[in-house]
Amino acid sequence: MIEIISGSSYSELNKTTDQFEKNSPFLDINFFEALEKSESIGGNTGWVSFPIIAKKNNVIVGFMPIFLKEHSYGEYVFDHAWADAFQQHGLNYFPKMISAIPFTPVTGPRVLANDLEVKKAIIKSIEKILLQYKISSCHILFPDKQDHDLFKEMGWLSRKGIQFKWQNDSYKTFDDFLNTLSHNKRKKIKQERKKIQVNEITVEQKQGINISSENIDFFYECYCETYRLHNSSPYLKKSFFYELTKSMPEKLLLIIAKKNDIKIASAFNIIGKDTLYGRYWGALEFFSGLHFELCYYQGQEFCINNKLKYFEGGAQGEHKLARGFKPFDTYSNHYIAQPDFRNAVSNFLDDELGRINEYSSELEERTPYKKTI
Repeated sequence: MIEIISGSSYSELNKTTDQFEKNSPFLDINFFEALEKSESIGGNTGWVSFPIIAKKNNVIVGFMPIFLKEHSYGEYVFDHAWADAFQQHGLNYFPKMISAIPFTPVTGPRVLANDLEVKKAIIKSIEKILLQYKISSCHILFPDKQDHDLFKEMGWLSRKGIQFKWQNDSYKTFDDFLNTLSHNKRKKIKQERKKIQVNEITVEQKQGINISSENIDFFYECYCETYRLHNSSPYLKKSFFYELTKSMPEKLLLIIAKKNDIKIASAFNIIGKDTLYGRYWGALEFFSGLHFELCYYQGQEFCINNKLKYFEGGAQGEHKLARGFKPFDTYSNHYIAQPDFRNAVSNFLDDELGRINEYSSELEERTPYKKTI
């Protein structure tokens, strides 16, 4: 018999989840623990850890990262209109449940189990929790295609989105990649990289144990500057990044730019099994082309040199097309407990899907790669 329980901290799972094939560094329990220990989630952040754990004979056989949310920030799948509609009808949208990686719009498994029966039991338990505690809804953000299809099969609403990903087609050098682009796009990238040389900016890549606390201090200063320029405050605490350097250093890549031997910018990346994930960046001085160099070209070179298949450069951004990134589909699933609102959201998603598909076709036509006859 499968027993389903809810936890209050990811530290309860310890290393028992290593048995599940995750293919994502963001599902490493160390990542969740770093968020909790640094108080980037919990407390008054509006993120409450609520992992769903499946057991058989008192042994963990599955789990699902779940959070109770008091707002919709840090999710990258927008449901503000849904929350407004609930409020206008005198209903509470919050708290809601989500399955996601906080502040991280990255596709991956969401129901972790080696047995389909266990996965289905976990999903059914969520529906029961919503009814039991009168929670408005649950949202599965950026599931992989397999999990998305399972939720859809079990009656959950489906939503489609678009992000951009670069694919390493076994390039041996960065020039090999450039040679696959159209003349104008290739020329533009070369001009952007030339600006870095003309400004005598040097770039250094640091990995694992070579990332010092001083490096993290500088990166965090850059990270905060990005938010300051947008009149906002950073979600993640500095201690979160310290925790990652201690618990999963082998999965970290820090890129630092210098001018006249003075550090001016930095980008923080996380290394997966076959994918590099560009996550955060910032600069203390502006130089034309610096953002593209640190956030795209350095990552692409790292993938080529380390034989990684993909590079995901973060959410949104059509400007990524000109740098060789291609559009790919992302998904989310939604369970709205209130039947009338479920029907209304379902109709909205049907209409939205048509617009998303049109947008996807437009992006495909704007490929930066050479046209093949």
